[in-house]
Amino acid sequence: MHRPAPEAPHQVPSPADIEARLTAELASVVAGARRRALRDGDRQLDTAHLLHSLMESDPEVRAAFEDGPQVARVLGYLVQRSIGYGLRWQGSVEDSGAVPLMTQPGWSPSALAAMEYALRRAAARGGDQVTGRDLLAALAADPECRAVQVFQHAGVDAAALADGLGEPSDRGPADRVGEPSRRG
Repeated sequence: MHRPAPEAPHQVPSPADIEARLTAELASVVAGARRRALRDGDRQLDTAHLLHSLMESDPEVRAAFEDGPQVARVLGYLVQRSIGYGLRWQGSVEDSGAVPLMTQPGWSPSALAAMEYALRRAAARGGDQVTGRDLLAALAADPECRAVQVFQHAGVDAAALADGLGEPSDRGPADRVGEPSRRG
């Protein structure tokens, strides 16, 4: 599936703009992901950092998976990554190519795109704030991001997960500028 060309110049949301729209729980997830990135020696918070923090702290996110063993495999892979398995990513910038290269200090372009997708998803369902399920849907919707690589290694079908979380509107992620595309 091809990505649509932006119709107008795209303004990248600042981390402060993003964080103002998060629930208290999700703000804690972002803070935890930021700490994890720093502890891992990474310059930027990436989608795997977000997924790790989200999986550890949000029971609604864990409930979105088919079964307990899936959750255990995802968390197991994330723990392996945090103790060195994911060093192949260390020092590199995560950019899935799902959106034009967007940057904000401390955020990978893919993590920023996922947060923007989650913001739009929350708005489409009529919510003022982004929930963990919104962010999980955003992470699962970009097949080129590190979070989806984690899903693949753990045996989780990211496309099925994204489909199970559903779209809050009739427009899919590929139809929205600035959101991860679901390439097949």
